[in-house]
Amino acid sequence: MSVIRIAPEVHLVMDPETSLVAEEREDVIAYSMEPVFERLDKLDAIADDLVNSLAPDMPLLNSWPGREKTSLRAGIYSNAFYGLIIGLAFSGLLALIMYIRSLLIGVI
Repeated sequence: MSVIRIAPEVHLVMDPETSLVAEEREDVIAYSMEPVFERLDKLDAIADDLVNSLAPDMPLLNSWPGREKTSLRAGIYSNAFYGLIIGLAFSGLLALIMYIRSLLIGVI
């Protein structure tokens, strides 16, 4: 936070953001909030990115342009793959049970 010294001999200062003229005092400490606001903006962008990561069609913070639906496509392909594997395993198990049952029917 910067201040403009209007009259140093009578200790008058002005805040350029609010145009407030006040007496300069020794017991008051003024800090600049700009670094804090910059870090808050970065944290806000990271929080928005975290929320966007929950939706598969939203762009992520560090992704290249044109890759908005990459997570959606990857989810479709991986779910189709796992569905195929589980379906083939179930079909194989069912075929094995039917084969063993047909062998047992001929014996009994």
